[in-house]
Amino acid sequence: MRKIAIYGKGGIGKSTTTSNLSAALAQQGYKVMQIGCDPKADSTKTIMGGKRIPTVLEQLKAKGDDLQLSDIVFTGFGGVLCVESGGPTPGIGCAGRGIISAFEKLEELNAFGVHQPDIVIYDVLGDVVCGGFAMPIREGYAKEVFIVSSGEMMSLYAANNIAQAIRNFGKRGYAKLGGLILNAKNIENEQQIVQQAVEEIGTQVIQYVPRSADIQAAEAGGGTVFEELKESPMHSVYQSLANRILELTCDVPMEEEMVF
Repeated sequence: MRKIAIYGKGGIGKSTTTSNLSAALAQQGYKVMQIGCDPKADSTKTIMGGKRIPTVLEQLKAKGDDLQLSDIVFTGFGGVLCVESGGPTPGIGCAGRGIISAFEKLEELNAFGVHQPDIVIYDVLGDVVCGGFAMPIREGYAKEVFIVSSGEMMSLYAANNIAQAIRNFGKRGYAKLGGLILNAKNIENEQQIVQQAVEEIGTQVIQYVPRSADIQAAEAGGGTVFEELKESPMHSVYQSLANRILELTCDVPMEEEMVF
């Protein structure tokens, strides 16, 4: 089982990239579980046909000890298994703590052991890498981390902060940084700017994702480009990303994993 985390600044297209990556991997025959780690709980929306699924925290509050895996794990396009950790009411409580609670419940219910995914992808908000938002980096969850960024200053600033956090945790044997996914915004000299940034960070660009109206069109239809636009040239872009992810990640036998 491969366990990876996708981090990035809010609004950078991280969840869009993650969902299309999940769909691309599913098209190759892999059983994928996508876990949204953002209080907005919108990571898996395009995998689920534009519908928002109940979050782990919502279901915990509603069902308590009677909560079952079927209450929090939903099957979307291509057989992708979808989970949303959720978060507290805005202004009340700690969003990071919500992620921790969700992970604890998934572990208690043996989610990985029951569903046996080939690949688990954590989609994590990366504006702040602390508390629960750092959970996929540490505690033996993700093995590799990839950062989504454009060439915009604040996006690269966030990428550098995330990379620093990964380096700090890496000293303890936790997740390692696999590289950066350039989700282009068509700013001037964007690829050169990002290349310089990754050299300073000490990583690599693993995939260039061009800005495309197809992505917005697919999202407007409630899905990924694979479901909504059968002939989109973006298929090959995300399939290329999927192949690079497979090249750069470790496939660890289930018996050697910390199993949810």
